[in-house]
Amino acid sequence: MNMTRLLMRRTLLAALAVMAQLISQAVLAVSGVVIDQDTLKPIAGALVTTSAGVIRTDDDGRFDIAQAVTGIAVRAPGYLRAEVKLSGDDPVTLALTPFRPKAVYLSVYGIHSESLRNEAVDLAQHTAINALVIDVKGDRGITPYRSQARDAIGATARLSQRLPPIADFPALLASLHAMHLYLIARIVVFKDDPLAEAHPEWSVRDAQGKPWRDREGLQWMDPFSHKVWDHNLDIAEEAARMGFDEIQFDYVRFPDRRGLRFASPNNQANRTAAIVAFLQAARGRLAPYNVFVAADIFGYVCWNQNDTGIGQEIETLGAPLDYISPMLYPSGFTWGVPGLSDPVTAPGQIVGRTLTQALLRTRLPGVRFRPWLQAFRDYAFDHRNFDAAAIQAQTHAADTNGTDGWMLWNPHNLYTAGDLPSH
Repeated sequence: MNMTRLLMRRTLLAALAVMAQLISQAVLAVSGVVIDQDTLKPIAGALVTTSAGVIRTDDDGRFDIAQAVTGIAVRAPGYLRAEVKLSGDDPVTLALTPFRPKAVYLSVYGIHSESLRNEAVDLAQHTAINALVIDVKGDRGITPYRSQARDAIGATARLSQRLPPIADFPALLASLHAMHLYLIARIVVFKDDPLAEAHPEWSVRDAQGKPWRDREGLQWMDPFSHKVWDHNLDIAEEAARMGFDEIQFDYVRFPDRRGLRFASPNNQANRTAAIVAFLQAARGRLAPYNVFVAADIFGYVCWNQNDTGIGQEIETLGAPLDYISPMLYPSGFTWGVPGLSDPVTAPGQIVGRTLTQALLRTRLPGVRFRPWLQAFRDYAFDHRNFDAAAIQAQTHAADTNGTDGWMLWNPHNLYTAGDLPSH
């Protein structure tokens, strides 16, 4: 009997020791407030992420978490994300730093090229540039690093073009962060020729049931396929783990071509539902990483009352996304806009008026938008160069509409400091 009591006592003591350790590692309940670092005003609707899930701050910037957590991560549009470790159950105050990314784009080749990469980084010393958009999966399905997700699904073996992977991509990102650059991972989603070669059963088909290719000769994946969703979210998780601040999905749409075959009927309701569901799935999968989630959309989506035939309906995008990024290249507005038939002659108007439409239709604040702007030669009208005046007319229009900064697109990754705003 004495031995039995001794064993029971030791078991109880061991259990108490484990409980004490758990209690020391996790706060049983925490409350707090999220504020603007500069103004000290509360931030309503900030996303508070813990191991217990994601909640939003109330109108006074406050939050309460009843479950055991050891740390809190917070983000809000217009601010840098932040994290804090908890050591007690006292209320916490998290101050977020206001920040508006002003970025240039680096393709897979651009981030791989030391000269192009250094030239882009150097812009931060002389211009308003403080961010980079970097291809994590580019238009031709290439990743700048060795992707386990691409290897596992068979896409790496099907690449028609190859680059040697950057040996330590997370270390490169860390060095860019050390230069105070905000990093955005661009992931081309449904345009994916290597994946179509590896899994033709998930690809888009033409009216005869054969693999369909776009004007560049590249295949697309069926946006209704959840297996395609899962693969792209695997890549997004890789990007989040490597240290990107934001995951930006591009080509998150249906092909703009009639007569194609998909796994479900190709109508507006189905298309829109598929795109929103994918973005919601992305938000859920990426929630533990506290990264911002964004998606690129056609500029005309801000004007058209339907889904533009590609599943992008602007009123549906605010809920799953932190940032909506319309591509407002004047050259892309082939049919002009009401009252302006030659968009390249008034690039500031194209940007400003289109953003005004987007704000009116979504009833979202300007900070929920970060547009793509044109920093390349016109291809649709008179083939003019987009010089300092054209570029800065666009950036000024974006700033005037209160956007969360802007991003400059040049497919060759060539940017001239003198063409860019200085602050």
